[in-house]
Order: sequence, then structure tokens, then C-alpha cells
Amino acid sequence: MGTINNIELLSKYTHDVGAILHCDAVQAPCAIDTRNLAAHADLISLSAHKFYGPKGIGALFVSRDLREMIEPLVYGGGQQHNLRAGTMPTPLCVGMGVAARLLASDEAETERAAIRLRRDKFIEELHQLSWSIHVNGPINDRHVGNANIRFDGFSAHDILGALQPNLAASTGSACTTGNPEPSHVLRAIGLTGQEAESSVRFSLGRYTTDADVQEAVTLIDQALSKLANSGLLASA
Repeated sequence: MGTINNIELLSKYTHDVGAILHCDAVQAPCAIDTRNLAAHADLISLSAHKFYGPKGIGALFVSRDLREMIEPLVYGGGQQHNLRAGTMPTPLCVGMGVAARLLASDEAETERAAIRLRRDKFIEELHQLSWSIHVNGPINDRHVGNANIRFDGFSAHDILGALQPNLAASTGSACTTGNPEPSHVLRAIGLTGQEAESSVRFSLGRYTTDADVQEAVTLIDQALSKLANSGLLASA
């Protein structure tokens, strides 16, 4: 659902009991300013392709207090402070660095705001349709490009099939690809199995245009109409 957690508060609770906080910030760079995360988290994971860098490279921030506690991932050479042996992929490193530098520019927050407006417009346009539609998760504290939508009475898999090949979406995160079960995250927030199975995650990014948003809404409306006319309703 792209929920943005309060890392500062979680850090306090974690450190109050003497535990270590690892922040999975892979989706964070395009959603929030991440420059203060290191002040609260002991470990931070990043992946370049999630903020328009090259695929195949990521980074792990380790606080100074923990560096002697980390077990090497790959033994052999002394690269990366003896934590991961192997020659560094220089082109990928450069690409990730450039992508990160762009996110730290003054234009980054303007870009996030623009994506958020398009996301909100997308949700608003969906609510104008004649179908029963709900947003899963928080409205404000979520990734600017995430819209997790529940289509009551429909199967998410049927919707995705009807949208192909014109519109790409998903029923969950890439981490659960291949898992036919309803999203455990949606179940955890109280949705029934049927409600979770009727939910689709749409993602917007820096290259999404206003025209793309309008076209997506039209395609979704057409897909739902097609499914309803065919009798392919989840409640049937």
C-alpha cells in the first residue's frame, strides 16, 4: 500500500529496548526525503532501480557502531571493508550515484508533489465511475505514486487480465510474485479474503502524464464493464 511509517518514532521504541533497527527504504527515495534516515536507523537498504538507477545494484547503510558486528556476505577479497568480496561493477555504481544525486536536488520535491497530484487525480477519477471503489490504506502517509484500489465484487486477477496488454498493474508487491494467496498485508489491516482478492495496486512515476491518468481510468472503466457484462463477478 506504500504506507510511510514514522521511522523516528519506531527508532525510539526500538532503541529503548536495546534492539537494532533495520529500515527497508527500497521504495522510500521517490516518496520522501531520505537524507535524515541515517539519524534514526542502524541499517538502511536501498536499490538503485527503485529510483530510476540501473538494475543490479543496491546499497546497505551500516551505522559505525555496528560495522564490527556485520558478518561478510561473500568471503574472499577485501573489497567493501571485507564485507563482500568481488570486483565492484563501476558502471552500476556510477549510475546509482547519479540517480541518488538527482533525488537530492531541489527539483526532487517538486517532482514528488507532481506525482502525488496525478495519483490523487487518478483516485478521484475512479471514484467518479459507477463502480464501488475503495482505497486501501492511508490517504496521506503513503508513497506518492501508490494507489491500492479495491473493486468490490470483482476479482483482481480478472481485472488485470482484462486490462492486458494496455495497462500494467499488480495484485501485490514484487516480493510476493508467484504467491496465489491474498495479500497478507491487506489481510493484516482487516480486509477479508474476498476484499483482498479484489484489490489492485497501481503505480505512477515521474514519466506518468495527465493523459496517461485519463487513459488508465477509461481502460479500467471499460474492463469493469466487460467483466460485469460477462458475469465475471467475484461474488457470483
